[in-house]
This record gives sequence, C-alpha cells and structure tokens, in this order.
Amino acid sequence: MTSQEVCEIAESGEHPEVDVVTTATRAIMSGTYAVFSFPVARPHAFLRAKRAWMAGVPAQVGPCPNENLGVLDLVVFGTAHSISRPGYGGGHLFRDLVEGRSIQVEVETDDGRRLSTEVRLDEMPHARLYGSRHCFKNYSAFVNPSDLPLATIFHAAGFNTKLTGATFSGCGQINPLKNDPLLEAVGFGTRVLINGAEGFVTGTGTRSSSERPNLSGVADMHHMDPEYMGGFLTSAGPECICSWAVPIPVTSESILESIVRLDRDIPLPVMDVCTRLPISQSNYGQVWDDPEVVFDKEKCAGCVRCRVIEACPMGAVSFKGDSVRRDEKLCFNCGLCTTVCEGRAFQGRLGSLCMDDGQKVPVVLRQSDRLRALQLAESLRDRIADGSFKMTQMVERIC
Repeated sequence: MTSQEVCEIAESGEHPEVDVVTTATRAIMSGTYAVFSFPVARPHAFLRAKRAWMAGVPAQVGPCPNENLGVLDLVVFGTAHSISRPGYGGGHLFRDLVEGRSIQVEVETDDGRRLSTEVRLDEMPHARLYGSRHCFKNYSAFVNPSDLPLATIFHAAGFNTKLTGATFSGCGQINPLKNDPLLEAVGFGTRVLINGAEGFVTGTGTRSSSERPNLSGVADMHHMDPEYMGGFLTSAGPECICSWAVPIPVTSESILESIVRLDRDIPLPVMDVCTRLPISQSNYGQVWDDPEVVFDKEKCAGCVRCRVIEACPMGAVSFKGDSVRRDEKLCFNCGLCTTVCEGRAFQGRLGSLCMDDGQKVPVVLRQSDRLRALQLAESLRDRIADGSFKMTQMVERIC
C-alpha cells in the first residue's frame, strides 16, 4: 500500500496489515546536479574545452579533459542560472532534455575559439542525475518577522513584512524518511524512483544528521518522466524540482509506528527567513488539508493584466486567445495563484501556521507538490505489484 493508504486506515482506528509501504516526495531540491558526456565536434577539432554552456546554463568542464576527441564531459548544477535566458536554470534544462527538446551547446576552447552545436538527450551516451541532498525527513516553514521585504529562494514572489505570509516544504506523512527515520530499511543500494526512473540510494546527503536525515542518489535521465521534474522560479532566481519514491519494507515495529504517524503529529519548525533560526513550531496537519489547486475557467475575470501569469513560478498559466489556460502537467500546485487571482478562478486550501503566541500566519506558497508525490507513490505501488519494479536489499546500512 501507499503510505497515504496506510495512514487513512490507521486514522479510521483499524490496525493496518502491510508488508511494503510506498512513499514519495516532490519538492524543490537545490542539491541536484547532472553529469553529461556527448560529442560536440569531429575528433581533432579542438584540444580541450575551457568553458561550456547548455541553453545558456553554465556547465563545469571535466573532470576528464577528453583531449582531441571532440567529446565533452560536463557537470551542470540544478541551481545554475542561464546567462542568456532570464528565469531559466538547470532544473528547466533537465526537464527540457527529458522532454526531448534540442539544446543549444556552446563551447569555448582552450585556444579561444567558440564552437556551437545542438544536442538531444537521446544523442547523449551518458546522462545521469545526482542528488547530493534530497528527501529530508521533514523540512521547515519560513516567515519574515522583520520590517523589510525579502527576496529569497524560499518564496516565489518575495516575503512581505511582519508575518503576513508563510511558505513551507515537505510532504508530511507520505515523505520517505518520515516512514523510516532511523534508516532501518533504506540504505546503500536501495532501489528507488527518481523523477520516475529507477535509481539507487548512494548514502546520506550533505547536511544530513540523525535528527534531520536526508539521502543522496543517482538515476539515468534517459528513463525519467518530465512531469516529476523541472525548474521553479523563486524571487532569488531559478531552483530545481525533483521527485523521489521509496519502498519501505515493514521489517520492524518501529517502522510501522513511524508509518502510521499522521500529519498532525509531524513537527514543522517555523524559521525566521532572515536568520534561519527557529521562532515557533507548527505541524504538517495545519498545512496539508488538500494538495490540489483547482482552476475554474468560468470564474476567470479576463483581467487585461493577469497577475497569476506574472506570478506563476512554473510558467504554467498563459493566455490562449482571450482566455487564461493552465498547463496541468506543468502546474506545481504551489498555491501562489490563489493569493493573487482577482477573480478567484484559482482555489486551494493552503492552511496556516499557528504560532506559539496564538497568531495565525496564512500559507501563501507551497514548495512541495504533494499531489504529484501521491501519484508517484501509487505508481511505485503498482509497479511492485505487477513485478516491473524489483526491490533490492540495501548493501549496507547508512550510519
């Protein structure tokens, strides 16, 4: 069963009987990079590449120089920003590649020449995506108690002053490491889905701790689903979206106890976005009432200047003739549209944070997409059931 199904059984008062629980998360995951290797010119066209860009996104050349082969080995950060396309970054590039788009590649050689070519993912022998810090057990909510507005990666529009709005990340009760916080079942070599492609856990990620563990992993981009990845435009520039689904075998009572823990029992620390220090504590039950944002085109007021189009961090809303349309596959269900639409055509229950002093701060942006995470957990459940996904035992426990 999915972790959501198990939690619903537990909430009804019944005792769930389950051997494997599928968990998932989809969120902004800054610790993401990709490694590509592909030919850009005939052999001996240049000795070495000095610098390179993919769709204007800077790429790190190497570590293998590939002298005289005309082949590049490139590392691209998910948080890298294009030098030629405002609002476009590594996360957008990764999704465009997986969607099959041709990408312009520019190379500066060590002798100062400039070369240019186009490449598609299916022309790359090697394209792997790595998570250096993914799947936190739970993350944080952010507020701005100061007198000054703030642009930050934790908000798409920028924070207003004096606790007028909150943002948060984390998929609550369906999040992978919430279901295995002691890392009893997930370890080195555990097979997972990353953006829909089979991959493996390679250990804990950077900044992981026993209180707030996270994972590192790798998967082949050739098998990824673009709907589970992409770029997200924050007020401080583009960020990278990734999705994970992780099977958790129920091998101990402590795992089962973690699995049936509900959103209202999972802490959500509230941080001052200016200092990154905790100032209060909430829980995921206050913010995950309904993961879906609904668009009713009949309520669209047809504003000459559509504030939703301007605000959407995914570029999922656009004009089609005289009416507004939403790209369902691109929408992240972040909910920002619900706070700016003058005609109330976009609706969603984003919840609010109850601060320690009793003040309620409304959520104005979600940086996790629980609706897609639920879909991914269901997909993994079905693939395990039909035998198309083979679970693996860990090679070794993660300390």
